[in-house]
Amino acid sequence: MLSNTAVPKYYGRFRAEVLAGLPVCQEIIMEMHRIDALIASPYYYYDDEAIDGFIQYCEGECTLTDGSDITLLDSFKLWAESIFGWFEFIERQVYVPGPDGHGGQYVTKVIKKRLINKQYLIVARGAAKSMYASCIQSYFLNIDPSTTHQITTAPTMKQAEEVLSPIRTAVARARGPVFQFLTEGSLQNTTGNKANRVKLASTKKGIENFITGSIVEIRPMAITKLQGLRTKVATVDEWLSTDTREDVIGAIEQGASKLEDYVIVATSSEGTIRNSAGDSIKMELLSILRGEYDARHVSIWYYRLDDISEVGDPSMWIKANPNLGLTVKYETYHDDVERAEKVPSARNDILAKRFGIPMEGFTYYFTYEETLPVNFSPAIGEMGPPCLDFRQLPCAMGADLSRGDDFCAFGFLFPNRPRMGEFGFKARCYITSYTLAKLPTAMRVKYEEFMQEGSLVIMEGAILDMAQVYDDLEKYIDFMGYEVRAMGYDPYNAVEFVKTWAASNGPYGIVKVLQGTKTETVPLGEIKILTEQKALVFDEGITMFCMGNAVTLEDTNGGRKLVKMRSDQKIDVVSSLIDCIVAFKSNKDQFD
Repeated sequence: MLSNTAVPKYYGRFRAEVLAGLPVCQEIIMEMHRIDALIASPYYYYDDEAIDGFIQYCEGECTLTDGSDITLLDSFKLWAESIFGWFEFIERQVYVPGPDGHGGQYVTKVIKKRLINKQYLIVARGAAKSMYASCIQSYFLNIDPSTTHQITTAPTMKQAEEVLSPIRTAVARARGPVFQFLTEGSLQNTTGNKANRVKLASTKKGIENFITGSIVEIRPMAITKLQGLRTKVATVDEWLSTDTREDVIGAIEQGASKLEDYVIVATSSEGTIRNSAGDSIKMELLSILRGEYDARHVSIWYYRLDDISEVGDPSMWIKANPNLGLTVKYETYHDDVERAEKVPSARNDILAKRFGIPMEGFTYYFTYEETLPVNFSPAIGEMGPPCLDFRQLPCAMGADLSRGDDFCAFGFLFPNRPRMGEFGFKARCYITSYTLAKLPTAMRVKYEEFMQEGSLVIMEGAILDMAQVYDDLEKYIDFMGYEVRAMGYDPYNAVEFVKTWAASNGPYGIVKVLQGTKTETVPLGEIKILTEQKALVFDEGITMFCMGNAVTLEDTNGGRKLVKMRSDQKIDVVSSLIDCIVAFKSNKDQFD
């Protein structure tokens, strides 16, 4: 029965385990506080029988992908209870026809409505997230008497197939009485007795229930394919761990909100791609968990380790995966920890996917370890303030100028600093206030960090005025006391800047560096050697950011050219570093 004081059955068991010492992360504790607030509130009601039907259906009818019987995990029951167990009573204007069938009027009525419409599940790889989404889809497809349009989406169509695959297997096995009834008959019987027709079948469209006219289908993860749908149930897979540039969950919700009791279940593991739409959504979820704004219709289960130091403690691994030991072995996690120690290039992916620790960038041309500044603390995964001082020292400058509405980067390379054989490096970049205003939330936060460390300057306007950029750069060089003895530049959009520089500083030491395999192969190889030996010393986050985005295109002769995957993945600082290296080598006699 409904109660506004009862403790949910499976949540009560989970809470008792936590109080008895079960390790959980801070995000799960914050979600527990939100559920405790629902229990204490007189406005929200818990139905202790609402979850029982879901459990009976799944354990009696559903199967795993290989056809074996399914026994719902305690975590599945806990998550599903959040969706099915909570209700609220709201007032609605309902049209009531007249007694004779003509005319009528709107009457205010109190109706019962399910509280939770969206559930976000962020949990480590191997927690059977897709199986949970499959159970939700199958339950609504065959138990809901209304005609429902259900969709599942993922970064690739084959990945989304993992949600429908267990349902197709359950249809083929028909182990329970409901599926035996629904699959009785022939799919080829289209004109004969309807009683002899199959009622549930996997078709080209998806999986269809012919009794209610309901269907669950796969849709591409793109706003153009998802907006405007009247979707009753939607599951979104891997919205955080991949390079998703669109808020597809928001697009689904706009169409689903046309219905009364829609459900959106978004499951994902943590990823290594920062500054995407997924990170912006995650920042919003963290605001909800912290209580910065009230969102009672959202359920959030975010599993992760609280600190990177817990990776070495197997007793803490359950924080990141509540199904550890059930759906994935401890040995699998142990092997990944060993691999992270032996293979630095795989470290950030393992920490994100297995332990829920957000890491920065893929390892493209530079490995993750090579992109770390001298003031980076691996223990806490954060950077300290800039600590290198190259004032009053000779340097080679590299200039990578933009087309006017993009990054404009300058690099300063200091030979034999801070020790003999090492090269110090500083960066100074410029963008417009218009470009800053267009950034998504997560990217905006990243740029603000660069602004605080002094490596990024915001110029007012919509297009960079290179005269203003030159004036500011000249003041910066004078203030720092840098003695620029050589200057390398990419000629694209650099004619006026170079003329002004030559007029002020003389034509000597200026080197044109054309972009391409012919000119970039050698300096890229030299930069790689310096980063491998930790002989390139820098302390700015913007350099780490651009190195993490750097990708090289290699031809059949082994020549390399610096490229980027997308326009918002900035590599301009690395380009300016190449210009610095070329200018330094061309004018070595100036640094004797």
